[in-house]
Amino acid sequence: MTETAEHTVITREEIAGVEFDWFACDEAGHVAQFLATGDDTVPQAALASEEWLEQLHVYIDTLPEREPVNAPAGGFDAHLAGPQQRGAFVYDAVPGQPGRYRLAALPRTPLKVSEVPEVLRAYLGTLKLKVVFGVEQLHVSPDGVARTLSE
Repeated sequence: MTETAEHTVITREEIAGVEFDWFACDEAGHVAQFLATGDDTVPQAALASEEWLEQLHVYIDTLPEREPVNAPAGGFDAHLAGPQQRGAFVYDAVPGQPGRYRLAALPRTPLKVSEVPEVLRAYLGTLKLKVVFGVEQLHVSPDGVARTLSE
């Protein structure tokens, strides 16, 4: 990690091969949690502040549950649905395909950026992807460019 005046920058070397979750918002203003599962090709903006990332994690993890599990594929995906029960979309990395994520859990009432504390809204603003969450598969590059994929 590299210390800046106020924030600890996370390096790609630190997240390669280990579980690393990051967040983004979409064009509709909805929030998603991405489970990188050892893939270090996450957007650079997601690595900008360990402190903001942790604060956003804690904020979402401590929200009251809004709804029951909605994991379309069932099985193990239901285990990943905690953030979805609080309103966040959940995307899980596709093994062996850097930058590719599949929808694991879909909220019925999505968490909006406007519901997030102001300082965390600013952080999410640096992670706005030009897609709308809810599609089955996405590709996200290190420069933060996202596109929808067909299976």
